Amino acid sequence: MSLSISLTINGDARTIVLEDPRVTLLDLLRERLQLTGTKKGCDRGQCGACTVLVDGRRINSCLTLAMTVDGAHVTTIEGLATGDELHPVQAAFLECDGLQCGYCTPGQIMSAVGLIAEGQAAGDPERVRELMSGNICRCGAYKGITEAVLVAIEKDATTSKERDAA
Repeated sequence: MSLSISLTINGDARTIVLEDPRVTLLDLLRERLQLTGTKKGCDRGQCGACTVLVDGRRINSCLTLAMTVDGAHVTTIEGLATGDELHPVQAAFLECDGLQCGYCTPGQIMSAVGLIAEGQAAGDPERVRELMSGNICRCGAYKGITEAVLVAIEKDATTSKERDAA
């Protein structure tokens, strides 16, 4: 049984025919659409390496059936930068050395972007750690990851104030 879904992925509208309704969003992104920045870690929703944004909310794409996001806007790590200009969270991860091997980094960054959009952390390191706890870094770069999220939150707040003043 084939099924057709429509998605907007990183700003591009796409219609995709699924031959198997059980295909996950992660497998669709990686295997069919060649968007390999989203990583397959545990394939059980425990590590966060597969985190993407669906309609602005962070989700584990390994636990999400592709057919359930029909009509949604999906953002992957490939959709964050604008040309050669990094997204502020990507830049903060580089600035704060928020990565080591880099395998978990796309999921960490996508989770941080979602966390900032949710507006729940308010620059509190303990709250950032709690809200990022669904993303595991096997290398232990948590100090740099937390600092990067805090720097990105501060830059976002500064940018928002500058926009409001203009």
